[in-house]
Amino acid sequence: MNHPFCLPQITMPSITHINPVNHRSLKVGGFVPFSTTDFPGKLAAVVFVQGCPWECVYCHNPHLQPRTEESPMPWADVLALLKRRAGLLDAVVFSGGEPTLDPALEDAIRDVRALGFQIGLHTGGAYPKRLAEILPLIDWIGLDVKASFTYYERITGVKASGDPALACTQLVVNSGIAHECRTTIHPSLFSNDDLLILAKTLAEMGVTHYALQVFREQGCDNESLTPVSGYPDKNIVAQIAGMFRGFALRDA
Repeated sequence: MNHPFCLPQITMPSITHINPVNHRSLKVGGFVPFSTTDFPGKLAAVVFVQGCPWECVYCHNPHLQPRTEESPMPWADVLALLKRRAGLLDAVVFSGGEPTLDPALEDAIRDVRALGFQIGLHTGGAYPKRLAEILPLIDWIGLDVKASFTYYERITGVKASGDPALACTQLVVNSGIAHECRTTIHPSLFSNDDLLILAKTLAEMGVTHYALQVFREQGCDNESLTPVSGYPDKNIVAQIAGMFRGFALRDA
């Protein structure tokens, strides 16, 4: 999710189990012990949560879409490792998949906050109710805005998926929490006019920081999306940049 990449599958070291504070256990599908890019200005670990209700055409982590019966990485082991890194890292980012799908997310966040970490969240905005419940515990949010909200289905493959995404975007803006909205783009999915309309919509909603992420083929199993070069148009990018306090173009 900052720019979606195929996850490395990291084998957890042999460590003594500790029990999380709460009873429900997060389903962890991957873990990155150190990142400088997933929470702006912070050194962070990233916890990738299993499961996503959408099947975005450009998904770079398709192996995280299903939820397996057993968690590949026990949450107690991840938490024990984070405990050892307290004081060395600033934050822990929950990513996915779609982390708000997991009913144990709030408990996991509280476990991590108890260790003194700030909390980042990468979300596609699929579950407004759960997002509203955890917002008071979040320090920074990266929200993936897939497309203009009336056209979400062409990206996610799920009807009316733009409705919860719109609600989540408004929740993030109204919360006042530091955030970045970002859109992964490919010329077969977005025209320049599409990009302008989406950017204008977000700016009018009150989004302050926005990024365009040019499609990368790494990790994506959709062979119809060819590599991209020379996209998007520089004049369009300049217009969009002027709509936001903070803007970034992340090239392929």
